[in-house]
Amino acid sequence: MRNEELSGMKKIYYMIGVAAMLLSACVKNTLYRTPHPDRGAVTISLTGLAATDDYVMDIDGQTADIDGSPFTCPWLLAPGAHSLVVYNRAEGFTFDGRTARVNAPGGMSRADGASVIPLPGYLKTACREMTVAADDTLRVSPAPQQRVRDLQLELEVTQGRPELIQSVTATLGGIAGAFDMEAEQTIGEPVSTVFAFAREGSKLTANVRLLGAMGAVQTMVLDIVFVDGGRTQRTEVDLTEALADFNGDMTTAYRVTGTLETPVGMEEGNAEITGWEPVDGGDVDAGM
Repeated sequence: MRNEELSGMKKIYYMIGVAAMLLSACVKNTLYRTPHPDRGAVTISLTGLAATDDYVMDIDGQTADIDGSPFTCPWLLAPGAHSLVVYNRAEGFTFDGRTARVNAPGGMSRADGASVIPLPGYLKTACREMTVAADDTLRVSPAPQQRVRDLQLELEVTQGRPELIQSVTATLGGIAGAFDMEAEQTIGEPVSTVFAFAREGSKLTANVRLLGAMGAVQTMVLDIVFVDGGRTQRTEVDLTEALADFNGDMTTAYRVTGTLETPVGMEEGNAEITGWEPVDGGDVDAGM
Protein backbone atom coordinates (compact mmCIF):
# COMPACT_ATOMS: atom_id res chain seq x y z
CA MET A 1 0.00 0.00 0.00
CA ARG A 2 1.34 3.38 -0.93
CA ASN A 3 2.20 6.01 1.65
CA GLU A 4 -0.52 8.27 0.39
CA GLU A 5 -3.15 5.58 0.97
CA LEU A 6 -1.81 4.86 4.46
CA SER A 7 -1.90 8.54 5.33
CA GLY A 8 -5.47 8.77 4.11
CA MET A 9 -6.52 5.78 6.18
CA LYS A 10 -4.90 7.23 9.29
CA LYS A 11 -6.84 10.43 8.80
CA ILE A 12 -10.08 8.49 8.49
CA TYR A 13 -9.35 6.49 11.66
CA TYR A 14 -8.44 9.68 13.48
CA MET A 15 -11.69 11.35 12.47
CA ILE A 16 -13.69 8.27 13.50
CA GLY A 17 -11.94 8.29 16.88
CA VAL A 18 -12.69 11.99 17.43
CA ALA A 19 -16.32 11.47 16.45
CA ALA A 20 -16.61 8.57 18.88
CA MET A 21 -15.15 10.67 21.68
CA LEU A 22 -17.56 13.52 20.97
CA LEU A 23 -20.48 11.12 20.82
CA SER A 24 -19.41 9.56 24.12
CA ALA A 25 -19.21 12.98 25.73
CA CYS A 26 -22.68 13.87 24.47
CA VAL A 27 -24.12 10.62 25.81
CA LYS A 28 -22.48 11.22 29.20
CA ASN A 29 -23.96 14.72 29.42
CA THR A 30 -27.48 13.42 28.79
CA LEU A 31 -27.35 10.82 31.54
CA TYR A 32 -28.31 13.37 34.23
CA ARG A 33 -31.37 15.61 34.13
CA THR A 34 -30.47 17.77 37.14
CA PRO A 35 -27.40 19.22 38.88
CA HIS A 36 -28.01 16.74 41.71
CA PRO A 37 -27.72 13.27 40.12
CA ASP A 38 -27.55 11.46 43.47
CA ARG A 39 -30.30 13.43 45.25
CA GLY A 40 -33.89 14.45 44.66
CA ALA A 41 -35.71 17.78 44.97
CA VAL A 42 -39.26 18.46 46.20
CA THR A 43 -41.53 21.28 45.04
CA ILE A 44 -44.80 22.02 46.88
CA SER A 45 -47.83 23.80 45.41
CA LEU A 46 -50.64 25.05 47.65
CA THR A 47 -53.80 26.15 45.88
CA GLY A 48 -54.99 29.61 46.88
CA LEU A 49 -51.97 30.45 49.00
CA ALA A 50 -51.91 34.16 49.87
CA ALA A 51 -48.90 36.30 50.65
CA THR A 52 -50.06 36.69 54.27
CA ASP A 53 -50.47 32.95 54.90
CA ASP A 54 -48.00 31.51 57.39
CA TYR A 55 -47.44 27.93 56.25
CA VAL A 56 -44.65 25.58 57.25
CA MET A 57 -43.22 22.57 55.43
CA ASP A 58 -41.95 19.69 57.57
CA ILE A 59 -40.05 16.86 55.88
CA ASP A 60 -38.89 14.14 58.26
CA GLY A 61 -38.86 16.67 61.10
CA GLN A 62 -36.84 19.36 59.29
CA THR A 63 -38.86 22.51 58.67
CA ALA A 64 -38.89 25.53 56.38
CA ASP A 65 -41.28 28.46 55.99
CA ILE A 66 -43.30 28.36 52.78
CA ASP A 67 -42.95 31.82 51.24
CA GLY A 68 -44.83 31.24 48.00
CA SER A 69 -46.41 28.68 45.73
CA PRO A 70 -44.87 26.70 44.17
CA PHE A 71 -42.19 26.39 46.82
CA THR A 72 -39.05 24.29 46.41
CA CYS A 73 -37.59 22.63 49.47
CA PRO A 74 -34.27 24.40 50.21
CA TRP A 75 -32.41 21.14 50.76
CA LEU A 76 -32.07 18.00 48.66
CA LEU A 77 -33.24 14.59 49.80
CA ALA A 78 -31.80 11.11 49.57
CA PRO A 79 -33.74 8.79 47.29
CA GLY A 80 -36.48 6.81 49.03
CA ALA A 81 -39.50 7.32 51.28
CA HIS A 82 -40.04 10.59 53.16
CA SER A 83 -42.81 12.03 55.31
CA LEU A 84 -44.24 15.48 54.51
CA VAL A 85 -46.42 17.59 56.81
CA VAL A 86 -47.72 21.02 55.84
CA TYR A 87 -49.48 23.28 58.35
CA ASN A 88 -50.24 26.92 59.06
CA ARG A 89 -49.13 28.65 62.23
CA ALA A 90 -52.68 29.31 63.37
CA GLU A 91 -53.11 31.89 66.11
CA GLY A 92 -53.66 30.42 69.54
CA PHE A 93 -51.65 27.25 68.94
CA THR A 94 -48.23 26.11 70.13
CA PHE A 95 -46.37 23.74 67.80
CA ASP A 96 -44.16 21.04 69.26
CA GLY A 97 -42.72 19.03 66.40
CA ARG A 98 -45.72 17.60 64.60
CA THR A 99 -48.15 18.25 67.46
CA ALA A 100 -50.36 21.36 67.61
CA ARG A 101 -51.68 22.32 71.05
CA VAL A 102 -54.34 24.91 71.80
CA ASN A 103 -52.90 27.53 74.13
CA ALA A 104 -53.99 28.16 77.68
CA PRO A 105 -55.68 31.48 78.50
CA GLY A 106 -53.22 34.33 78.35
CA GLY A 107 -51.68 33.09 75.12
CA MET A 108 -49.26 30.71 76.80
CA SER A 109 -48.51 27.12 75.92
CA ARG A 110 -50.14 24.71 78.33
CA ALA A 111 -49.54 21.48 80.16
CA ASP A 112 -51.69 18.42 79.50
CA GLY A 113 -55.12 18.71 81.05
CA ALA A 114 -55.08 22.50 81.48
CA SER A 115 -57.95 24.66 80.25
CA VAL A 116 -57.63 26.07 76.72
CA ILE A 117 -58.69 29.28 75.03
CA PRO A 118 -62.18 29.14 73.45
CA LEU A 119 -61.38 30.68 70.06
CA PRO A 120 -58.06 29.56 68.56
CA GLY A 121 -57.35 30.26 64.91
CA TYR A 122 -58.26 28.05 61.96
CA LEU A 123 -55.63 25.31 62.04
CA LYS A 124 -55.10 23.60 58.67
CA THR A 125 -52.81 20.65 58.05
CA ALA A 126 -51.96 18.00 55.48
CA CYS A 127 -49.75 14.91 55.67
CA ARG A 128 -48.35 12.86 52.79
CA GLU A 129 -45.94 10.01 52.38
CA MET A 130 -43.78 10.55 49.29
CA THR A 131 -41.06 8.73 47.39
CA VAL A 132 -38.15 10.82 46.16
CA ALA A 133 -36.06 9.72 43.16
CA ALA A 134 -32.46 10.68 42.48
CA ASP A 135 -31.81 13.13 39.65
CA ASP A 136 -35.43 14.24 39.65
CA THR A 137 -37.84 16.81 41.13
CA LEU A 138 -40.94 15.51 42.87
CA ARG A 139 -43.92 17.87 42.60
CA VAL A 140 -46.62 17.52 45.24
CA SER A 141 -49.85 19.43 45.83
CA PRO A 142 -51.03 18.73 49.40
CA ALA A 143 -54.47 20.06 50.34
CA PRO A 144 -54.47 21.29 53.97
CA GLN A 145 -57.71 20.43 55.75
CA GLN A 146 -59.37 22.52 58.45
CA ARG A 147 -58.91 20.86 61.84
CA VAL A 148 -61.12 23.07 64.05
CA ARG A 149 -64.86 23.63 63.97
CA ASP A 150 -67.00 26.54 65.08
CA LEU A 151 -69.60 25.74 67.72
CA GLN A 152 -72.50 28.19 68.01
CA LEU A 153 -74.56 27.94 71.18
CA GLU A 154 -77.95 29.62 71.60
CA LEU A 155 -80.19 29.64 74.68
CA GLU A 156 -83.70 31.04 74.84
CA VAL A 157 -84.73 32.28 78.31
CA THR A 158 -88.33 31.13 78.64
CA GLN A 159 -89.03 31.84 82.29
CA GLY A 160 -88.04 34.52 84.72
CA ARG A 161 -86.83 37.98 83.75
CA PRO A 162 -83.82 37.79 81.40
CA GLU A 163 -83.06 41.48 81.96
CA LEU A 164 -81.95 40.58 85.47
CA ILE A 165 -79.15 38.43 84.11
CA GLN A 166 -75.88 40.33 84.46
CA SER A 167 -73.50 37.71 83.05
CA VAL A 168 -73.31 34.06 82.06
CA THR A 169 -69.99 32.21 82.12
CA ALA A 170 -69.74 28.70 80.76
CA THR A 171 -67.22 25.91 81.26
CA LEU A 172 -67.34 23.25 78.56
CA GLY A 173 -65.52 19.99 79.28
CA GLY A 174 -64.79 16.91 77.23
CA ILE A 175 -63.08 18.60 74.30
CA ALA A 176 -59.78 18.05 72.48
CA GLY A 177 -56.76 20.21 73.16
CA ALA A 178 -54.06 18.72 70.91
CA PHE A 179 -53.78 17.49 67.33
CA ASP A 180 -51.24 15.05 65.89
CA MET A 181 -50.55 16.50 62.43
CA GLU A 182 -48.83 13.35 61.18
CA ALA A 183 -51.53 10.92 62.32
CA GLU A 184 -54.19 13.56 61.50
CA GLN A 185 -56.14 12.99 64.70
CA THR A 186 -56.70 14.54 68.12
CA ILE A 187 -54.57 13.18 70.95
CA GLY A 188 -54.08 13.52 74.69
CA GLU A 189 -56.61 13.81 77.49
CA PRO A 190 -59.88 15.78 77.28
CA VAL A 191 -59.62 19.40 78.34
CA SER A 192 -62.07 22.22 79.06
CA THR A 193 -62.59 25.80 77.95
CA VAL A 194 -64.22 28.81 79.59
CA PHE A 195 -66.22 31.42 77.69
CA ALA A 196 -69.00 33.97 78.12
CA PHE A 197 -72.51 34.17 76.72
CA ALA A 198 -73.81 37.48 75.37
CA ARG A 199 -77.43 38.42 76.01
CA GLU A 200 -79.76 40.19 73.61
CA GLY A 201 -83.29 40.31 74.88
CA SER A 202 -84.24 36.80 75.90
CA LYS A 203 -81.48 35.12 73.86
CA LEU A 204 -78.07 34.07 75.13
CA THR A 205 -75.44 33.28 72.50
CA ALA A 206 -71.82 32.15 72.51
CA ASN A 207 -69.29 31.08 69.88
CA VAL A 208 -66.33 28.78 70.47
CA ARG A 209 -63.92 26.97 68.17
CA LEU A 210 -62.83 23.45 69.00
CA LEU A 211 -60.50 20.73 67.73
CA GLY A 212 -63.32 18.34 68.51
CA ALA A 213 -65.28 16.60 71.21
CA MET A 214 -63.23 14.05 73.16
CA GLY A 215 -64.00 11.49 75.82
CA ALA A 216 -67.22 9.80 76.86
CA VAL A 217 -69.02 12.89 78.16
CA GLN A 218 -69.30 16.54 77.19
CA THR A 219 -70.62 18.68 80.04
CA MET A 220 -71.28 22.40 80.22
CA VAL A 221 -71.58 24.28 83.50
CA LEU A 222 -73.23 27.71 83.49
CA ASP A 223 -72.50 30.27 86.21
CA ILE A 224 -75.21 32.92 86.07
CA VAL A 225 -74.77 36.24 87.88
CA PHE A 226 -77.81 38.45 88.47
CA VAL A 227 -77.93 42.18 88.90
CA ASP A 228 -79.60 42.01 92.32
CA GLY A 229 -76.64 42.00 94.64
CA GLY A 230 -74.50 39.69 92.56
CA ARG A 231 -76.61 36.63 93.32
CA THR A 232 -75.44 33.58 91.39
CA GLN A 233 -76.80 30.29 90.15
CA ARG A 234 -74.92 27.29 88.78
CA THR A 235 -76.47 24.98 86.21
CA GLU A 236 -74.95 21.88 84.65
CA VAL A 237 -76.09 20.26 81.42
CA ASP A 238 -74.97 17.14 79.57
CA LEU A 239 -74.20 17.98 75.93
CA THR A 240 -72.91 14.54 74.96
CA GLU A 241 -75.87 13.68 72.76
CA ALA A 242 -76.11 17.16 71.26
CA LEU A 243 -72.43 17.07 70.27
CA ALA A 244 -72.44 13.46 69.03
CA ASP A 245 -71.90 14.55 65.41
CA PHE A 246 -69.55 17.44 66.12
CA ASN A 247 -66.42 15.67 64.84
CA GLY A 248 -67.66 15.72 61.27
CA ASP A 249 -67.41 18.36 58.56
CA MET A 250 -65.10 20.91 60.13
CA THR A 251 -65.80 23.53 57.46
CA THR A 252 -69.41 24.08 58.56
CA ALA A 253 -70.47 25.70 61.81
CA TYR A 254 -72.17 23.39 64.30
CA ARG A 255 -75.14 25.10 65.95
CA VAL A 256 -76.84 23.90 69.12
CA THR A 257 -79.93 25.47 70.63
CA GLY A 258 -81.63 25.03 73.99
CA THR A 259 -83.99 26.54 76.50
CA LEU A 260 -82.93 28.17 79.77
CA GLU A 261 -85.67 28.05 82.37
CA THR A 262 -84.77 30.33 85.23
CA PRO A 263 -87.00 30.58 88.30
CA VAL A 264 -89.91 32.97 87.84
CA GLY A 265 -88.93 36.37 89.25
CA MET A 266 -85.37 35.08 89.63
CA GLU A 267 -86.00 33.85 93.14
CA GLU A 268 -83.43 31.66 94.77
CA GLY A 269 -83.24 28.32 93.02
CA ASN A 270 -81.52 26.49 90.21
CA ALA A 271 -82.05 27.28 86.58
CA GLU A 272 -82.67 24.42 84.16
CA ILE A 273 -81.58 23.90 80.57
CA THR A 274 -83.77 21.74 78.36
CA GLY A 275 -84.27 20.89 74.72
CA TRP A 276 -80.65 20.91 73.58
CA GLU A 277 -80.42 19.93 69.93
CA PRO A 278 -78.10 20.54 66.99
CA VAL A 279 -79.44 22.50 64.02
CA ASP A 280 -77.99 23.26 60.62
CA GLY A 281 -75.09 25.67 60.77
CA GLY A 282 -73.68 27.82 58.00
CA ASP A 283 -70.42 27.44 56.15
CA VAL A 284 -67.36 28.88 57.83
CA ASP A 285 -65.02 30.71 55.46
CA ALA A 286 -61.61 30.56 57.05
CA GLY A 287 -59.70 30.98 53.80
CA MET A 288 -56.57 28.97 52.94
